[in-house]
Amino acid sequence: MANIKSQQKRVLTNEKRRQRNQSVRSAVRTEIRKFRAAVEAGDQAAAEAQLRTAGRALDKAVTKGVFHRNNAANKKSSMARAFNKMGE
Repeated sequence: MANIKSQQKRVLTNEKRRQRNQSVRSAVRTEIRKFRAAVEAGDQAAAEAQLRTAGRALDKAVTKGVFHRNNAANKKSSMARAFNKMGE
């Protein structure tokens, strides 16, 4: 631990932030995993619902600063592509 008081505070806030980011990132990954499972199962209705849920989770993560907006856009785009391939 640092000796400087402001740095001690930074260490504590950084840890809180890291844990919050980890939680949000994990939740987003879970939603994406559920979407991929629905696509593999061939369940179009479930995949569409999960696509919306995962997209919303990604957008929230972007506003919280967990993901960069381009990274989230790329993830949403690849999910939409996978969903559209299902219909073919």
